[in-house]
Amino acid sequence: MVPAAIELDGAGVRVGVPGSSRRWHEILAPTTFTLTERRVCVIGANGSGKSTLARLLNGLVLPTTGRVIVDGLDTAVDGAAVRRRVAFAFTDPEAQLVMPTAGEDVALSLRRLGLPRADRDARVAQVLDTYGLTDLADVSVHALSGGQRQLLALAGVLATEPEVLVCDEPTTLLDLRNRQAVVSLLDRLRQRIVLVTHDLALAARTERVLVLDGGAVVHDGPGEPAVAFYRDLMTETPGPADVADVDVGTSPDHGWR
Repeated sequence: MVPAAIELDGAGVRVGVPGSSRRWHEILAPTTFTLTERRVCVIGANGSGKSTLARLLNGLVLPTTGRVIVDGLDTAVDGAAVRRRVAFAFTDPEAQLVMPTAGEDVALSLRRLGLPRADRDARVAQVLDTYGLTDLADVSVHALSGGQRQLLALAGVLATEPEVLVCDEPTTLLDLRNRQAVVSLLDRLRQRIVLVTHDLALAARTERVLVLDGGAVVHDGPGEPAVAFYRDLMTETPGPADVADVDVGTSPDHGWR
C-alpha cells in the first residue's frame, strides 16, 4: 500500500485577537507543499508554528485559508476519513492514554473498527506483542515509565493501521535509552512518518526536512542542508524571517537511518 499523499494548498491558520473584531494573529502563513517521502522531519524554534502545521495534517486543526488534502480528501470536509488514514501522536502520552490499563487502552483504539469481541482481544494481544508490551497488558498506565507510556501511546494509534503517522516531539520527555527505543520503533514502521522534533541529529538523517520560523516554512530540503540552514538561522540577529522558495521535489527514499 502506498501511503496517502498530503497536500497543503495555501493552507494557513490565523486566530482573532481578543477584544478586536478586525485584528488577526497569523499562527501559520499560507503554505503550499506536497508530502510524498517516507520520512519527513519538521524543525524550528518554539512558537515557530511546528505543532500547528502538524495538526493540520490530519484535521486536528483546520486551515482558515487554503486547503489540506489527504489522499484526495479535504480535512475540512472529510475529517473522520482523514483521521482513519493519518494518526497523531502527542508529545505527552498522558494526552492519549485514557483507560486504566495498557490492554484496555489499545482495545479502546480498536473499538471503532467494529470487530467482534474475540477478534478484538486477539488483535490487542498481537499489538502489545508487536511493541514489546505484552507483560504490561494488565498494568495501570499510571505505573508505567515515561518510555513505556510513549510506546503504549504509539501502539494505540498504530493499532488501527493508519497509512501516515504524525508525531509531535515524541522523544522530548524521554531519557536517552527510551528515546533510542522510540526512534528505533519509528524507524521500523512501514507508515509514512512526519516527525516534529528538536533532535537535529535525527533530522539530519531524514530525506526531507521542513524548517519553520515565524509561522512560515523558510526552508524545505534534504536533512543535512536543512539542519545547517536552521543552525545558521538560529545564530542570526533576530528579525523578520525571509521566506524561501519551497522545493516540493522528492528525495531518495533513504529514511533517517
